[in-house]
Amino acid sequence: MREAQEEAGLIIERGNVELVHLIHLVDSPSARPRIGLVFRARSWSGTPSILEPDRCVEWRWWDPKDLPAEVVPYTRQAIEGIVAGQLYSQLGWDER
Repeated sequence: MREAQEEAGLIIERGNVELVHLIHLVDSPSARPRIGLVFRARSWSGTPSILEPDRCVEWRWWDPKDLPAEVVPYTRQAIEGIVAGQLYSQLGWDER
């Protein structure tokens, strides 16, 4: 909820989110492992705005099968997991 407000200017109430995916990732062999929690907002208020232009160039709705090539790898992995009905995925562990 905080990230949605900071990064997109959206207001999401606590009762309007649900956990839909957890991704355990390592960005590189020397990086510390991280866990990303992905939530789905059932409703929100506001219009998406680009509040971090150094990290995001555009907000747009995409069909998951038509994502652009530039999607961050762990984001792509999480979306693929959600579409497949999987609560958990991991990324980068094979390279360690």
